[in-house]
Amino acid sequence: MAEVDFEEIVSRHYEPLYRFALSLTRTETDACDLTQQTFYVWAAKGHQLRDAGKVKSWLFTTLHREFLNTRRQAARLQLLDVEEIEQELPSVPPEMISSLDTARVLEFLQQVKEPYRAALTLFYLEDYSYKEITEILDVPIGTIQSRISRGMAQLTRLILVDEGAAPRSCLPLVAVAAK
Repeated sequence: MAEVDFEEIVSRHYEPLYRFALSLTRTETDACDLTQQTFYVWAAKGHQLRDAGKVKSWLFTTLHREFLNTRRQAARLQLLDVEEIEQELPSVPPEMISSLDTARVLEFLQQVKEPYRAALTLFYLEDYSYKEITEILDVPIGTIQSRISRGMAQLTRLILVDEGAAPRSCLPLVAVAAK
């Protein structure tokens, strides 16, 4: 691979990596640390990448792996299965969707559980395909499809509760996700 300027890589990819890190960590300081760690790994190992066209994917994959490593060191959270209550979920009325602003939706996204949030962020905010997300998160495509679907269900529930369209008591995952 031809030599790629480190500063150019940072300036080109810092912002989308930081947004992804923020969606994973939910705090600015942790997102900064995670993004810096990713560029540290790039500085140490980036020269091993043979295809310059894959720098962005390599960085996103590295960031996600670093995030998972830090999560493994922290206490593990119990995940609840959405499929058990999926049929009880109300649909989101179109007029409610048009009334939400982007900042508010991003706030709700921060409340979605991590494996689902990562897939949603990469798919909807970073415009990655299922195949690209599969490579970044290192999970099968069926898992990606499931995570996006379940993440959207959680996001929908959060929006509905906030808008008063559904009582909190009938949405048990929302209470757990907000903790």
